[in-house]
Amino acid sequence: MSRGSFVLKRTLTGLGLYTVQRIPGGRRIIEYTGPIISSEERDKKGGKYLFEIDENWAIDGSARSNIARYINHSCKPNAEAFVMGKRIWIWSRKAIEAGEEITINYGKEYVEEHIEPKGCKCKKCFAG
Repeated sequence: MSRGSFVLKRTLTGLGLYTVQRIPGGRRIIEYTGPIISSEERDKKGGKYLFEIDENWAIDGSARSNIARYINHSCKPNAEAFVMGKRIWIWSRKAIEAGEEITINYGKEYVEEHIEPKGCKCKKCFAG
């Protein structure tokens, strides 16, 4: 999919990444990009755009050119992340319709540390 296949829209949690065309299930959607940093740099830097590759490495996805950084958390996601070597790819878990937000589950540790204290605002959890 090309960069023109996505649009950013306002959500309850800030900005979210939406598809402008239907994405079939089981398709590679987008790569999470940025410099690869060590776990030591990751721990020093902190921040919400650090995507762990493994216990030694992470991708610093804070650059705005990394539009995958706008993929929000959902407790019932329509996509998921896969680590392939030192790259992270987002794949659709099911068909994602045009105009639908792309979401992944950020994982237990991130959710417990950053999302639960404020309350999850994903579609599944937020009734408002």
